[in-house]
Amino acid sequence: MDDFLIIGGGIAGLTAGAHLAAHGTVTLLEAEDVLGYHASSRSAAIFIPTYGAPWVKALSLASARDLHDTGLTSPRGVMAVGRAGEEEKLAHVAADLSLSPIPVADALSFVPILDPAVVTCAAHREEAWDIDTDALLQLYAKRVRANGQVVTRAPVTAIRRGDGWEVEAGEVTYRARTLVNAAGPWADRVAEQAGLAPIGIRPLRRSMARIDVPGGADARDWPMLIGANEDWYAKPDAGALIVSPSEEDPSDPMDAWADDMVLAEGLMHFEEHITGEVTRMLANWAGLRTFSPDRQLVIGADPAAPDFYWMAGQGGYGFQTAPAAGRLLAALVTGTAPEVPPDIVRACDPARFR
Repeated sequence: MDDFLIIGGGIAGLTAGAHLAAHGTVTLLEAEDVLGYHASSRSAAIFIPTYGAPWVKALSLASARDLHDTGLTSPRGVMAVGRAGEEEKLAHVAADLSLSPIPVADALSFVPILDPAVVTCAAHREEAWDIDTDALLQLYAKRVRANGQVVTRAPVTAIRRGDGWEVEAGEVTYRARTLVNAAGPWADRVAEQAGLAPIGIRPLRRSMARIDVPGGADARDWPMLIGANEDWYAKPDAGALIVSPSEEDPSDPMDAWADDMVLAEGLMHFEEHITGEVTRMLANWAGLRTFSPDRQLVIGADPAAPDFYWMAGQGGYGFQTAPAAGRLLAALVTGTAPEVPPDIVRACDPARFR
């Protein structure tokens, strides 16, 4: 019997496993052929410590040193831009992300393809970084394997509670004293399989398109761009741009795909701010960003089963909160004092939904 059994091989599950591996044996189960197949591999891969709800920001700030010390971050910056009449909306985005207003001329120096006849206001922040998300997933997987195993192609078909937990997956039964639910969009279903009440996890689709940089410009040093209406964002990506319509369309838990009409609308909004044209889509995809009802992370023991832990509701913040979230979960599981203040622990506690 293992000490810890984790369901889910995305950033949430790997974060949990990496931090619990220091305290006992770990088995991590992933239904797909590879780790991070769903939302984790479809992330915008950006670390903006001021992005998200209040306690999300707190966990992000607590994760900053770890992310930088791994060498897996690189400077990017983030800039919001708006058109005439959008000054109030831009100010809202700037306040939420702690961006500073800048002259439009400075915005054009950052991103020369912005249309000066259209863009009339802008705000910028240097403190935003790209994250090498694949390297972070592999780093955490290595830590799990150092004191346990990672099992792919292991969809969970049954969960039983007796002397610990028994989980049937891939025609094998796994046993552990503590079960961690890190199943992303499927987290409520895992809870129900375990005989526990769902929380109300909401998977929301987010689509992305990878395009040639308009005009053939060199975008390597551009900041991430966000529209004042928050109906598009764009980010340099290996010589191209990824552009998203920023949608949050409800979805069942599934292998998500992009909606062509939603993508087209997002690309249109992006194109309205630039002098060039979007001439070619290189690829497109979608992921499910999974939120709790209050959009805060869910980390802690289920009130009805103290040996069943939730590690869910990462939304779009899973990578940038990973180190602090993993340490919080490990502290709660092992009964040690969390490093974060009690109000953050309470804000993440699954008991708030019961």
